[in-house]
Amino acid sequence: MTTLNGHFRRYGFEGDLEKALNRVDFFRIFHTMALRYGFEHFGVLQLANEHEPSTLAGRLMLHDLPAGLAETYDKRHRLNDSALFKSFYRSTISTVWRTGDRLQNGAAQGADFLEQVGFDMALAVPVHAVNGTRYIVLFLGDGTDIGSTEHFKVCYEANCAFDYFHRQVPANKAGMGLTPRETEILRWISYGKTASEIALIVSVSEHTVNSHTATILKKLDVVNRTQMVAKAIREQIIQ
Repeated sequence: MTTLNGHFRRYGFEGDLEKALNRVDFFRIFHTMALRYGFEHFGVLQLANEHEPSTLAGRLMLHDLPAGLAETYDKRHRLNDSALFKSFYRSTISTVWRTGDRLQNGAAQGADFLEQVGFDMALAVPVHAVNGTRYIVLFLGDGTDIGSTEHFKVCYEANCAFDYFHRQVPANKAGMGLTPRETEILRWISYGKTASEIALIVSVSEHTVNSHTATILKKLDVVNRTQMVAKAIREQIIQ
């Protein structure tokens, strides 16, 4: 893989990144990073429009959260309503969140999300792809705090790892083999259009739309439209 930015070489961090080829490799890199700085889990989330309904499971591109945690959270809570989620649209500064932190008015300062997922501390590191799409690298654990030096280090490493991850995995998989017509139909499905409505919009038969939809499901390796749209957003096939 071609290195686009080698400035971080002076810190001796490039070895694992330049060898990473797939999701498994980057999973290990982010997981090891989390443990090295006193966290237990990580998640890479893609951000959308602030007012667009978001689910935790649907926004996670890569993570090592306990099995079923994201899905359970989504059944009980709305990610958009959490103080943590709202903070992503007020600032791009990396932030530490702890369950004991409260605002002056007594409102939860990210504690609502932490209590809901069962952790005591989180570190949210805003990152972005070269196309401008915004993401968050989220570290979760039961620690009480993180020192400033460690905070700066993990933010830098998270940015480097995300840059490599995005260029090596999602960017190289863009489209996942979908044809332009399949991508167009997928986009209309994401807007909530029915097969009959899409047939009128793209001037084909409803049978053809359903046939394309079945092919998209197979190519994305999902079982229904909800999973299809969530994966397409996660893989940046559609925005």
